[in-house]
Amino acid sequence: MSEVKVNKISPRTGTTFTVGDSGDTITTAGDISANSIAASNSITLNGEAITALQNPTFTSISPDTITNAQTSITITGSNFVSIPTVEAQSTTGLIVPADSVTFNNSTSLTCNFTLTTDGTYYIRIENNDGLAVRSSTAVLTVSDAPTWTTAAGTLGTIAGDFSGTVATVVATSDSAITYSETTNVLTNASLANCTLNSSTGVISTTDFAGANTTAATYTFTLRATDAEGQTADRQFSLTSSFGATGGAQFN
Repeated sequence: MSEVKVNKISPRTGTTFTVGDSGDTITTAGDISANSIAASNSITLNGEAITALQNPTFTSISPDTITNAQTSITITGSNFVSIPTVEAQSTTGLIVPADSVTFNNSTSLTCNFTLTTDGTYYIRIENNDGLAVRSSTAVLTVSDAPTWTTAAGTLGTIAGDFSGTVATVVATSDSAITYSETTNVLTNASLANCTLNSSTGVISTTDFAGANTTAATYTFTLRATDAEGQTADRQFSLTSSFGATGGAQFN
């Protein structure tokens, strides 16, 4: 097979020239200099369009924080060619290929990753024509999600009108935990009438059950959120008591 190499085409725009003894013609449109081939440029050979190879580009991934379990992420960009090779490249040098890659279209890929080492990772995509791109920053974080230490269920029976610490809930993660309520029961002044310390998980009150004067069970859901934005929810309850048998029970 013969090879034709053309150097220093001038002018580069809108040029038609003949190649070889057979009289084949190549027509260019746009600037076809080596470093400036753009999507709007074109080359035709004997009137047939030749598609210029283009590097893939990377835009984003979703989600951008995952655990060590196999997780599906969606990669968006451009110029993807079916089916590319996708890798997660750790900032420490570890390279992990995707478990599977699904080509959705030229701007979207769905990949399954199992990354057993926590850390931050670049994403690299290589088309089957050898052209590739790597994200400019480490866009994927692998981190342990929060886990609850405090068992779900009752946190105790508390005397109505009690003032002080009611209970403490505990969750752990590989980064700082913030506690919050996803329901509107624990911190509702008309219900349990408690406060939740978002940093320590301490539940306290100045007047447990507030204006309520009959025994009741207050069921609520708390959320533990770590510094990476990962969450874990757990349902708890507190019961109020009134009369001579009332008292505070701490867990």
